[in-house]
Amino acid sequence: MPTDFDTTTVEFDEETGVGHLTLNRPDAMNALSSQLREDIVAGLRALNDHNDDGVDMCVVVVEGAGGNFCAGADINEFSEGPPTTEVDRSHYRFIQEYPLPVIAKIRGYCLGGGLETAMSCDFRIADTDARFGLPEVNLGIIPGAGGVQLISRLANPSVAKEIAMTGKHLPAERGAELGVFNDVHAPDELDDAVDEFAETLASKPPLSIQAIKKSAMMATQTGLREGIEYDADTFKPLLATEDHQEGVRAFAEDDYEPEFQGK
Repeated sequence: MPTDFDTTTVEFDEETGVGHLTLNRPDAMNALSSQLREDIVAGLRALNDHNDDGVDMCVVVVEGAGGNFCAGADINEFSEGPPTTEVDRSHYRFIQEYPLPVIAKIRGYCLGGGLETAMSCDFRIADTDARFGLPEVNLGIIPGAGGVQLISRLANPSVAKEIAMTGKHLPAERGAELGVFNDVHAPDELDDAVDEFAETLASKPPLSIQAIKKSAMMATQTGLREGIEYDADTFKPLLATEDHQEGVRAFAEDDYEPEFQGK
């Protein structure tokens, strides 16, 4: 059953192991109000609580209601003074450090803080009508939650400067070419493409998926030597898991379908 917060809705499919979090401020193109930031964190926590209840939650899909992903920060709140650094960045860090893979399903506008939210997710899959960008330069500021840093890593610093300095709204195909988006599909194919990808991830060993997410994060935060040592240290305990034995059995027996339990 759906769970409603003030500005988000969360749903969980026990059959597939996929959770859905919908940003629900369609009249404001899902602009990031303080309440929406809080509800994103609360919604993700609620989805992960399924694991504490003994139900396997594997993947989360984040999308926006009303045909847009997120048009950025709620500029109306700026009249009350800019948000504090902690409030401004809290939901981005929460997504980045979330133990499960998070997929951003992107339609319509994905701008400013909305793009930073999408880039905080592990994957970004958009439709061909989507538009992305970092328009903060037009307000005399810069992206405040790492937008330039993230695009510099996903693409390169020159591309990041182009996107942030021009403030242009760019087509989704350009995002895929640059590596900002993982994939782009026709609007009527997006739902099926995201569902298929999410269910593929959900079918994999949960402990391995979580370890891979942490390893990829380490790659952006440490040197190569430290990252390789981290992977080696993480690899060893996974050899002793029941999921590893399931994978070995499935490899050896062609007709055996593994059931990974995160153990």
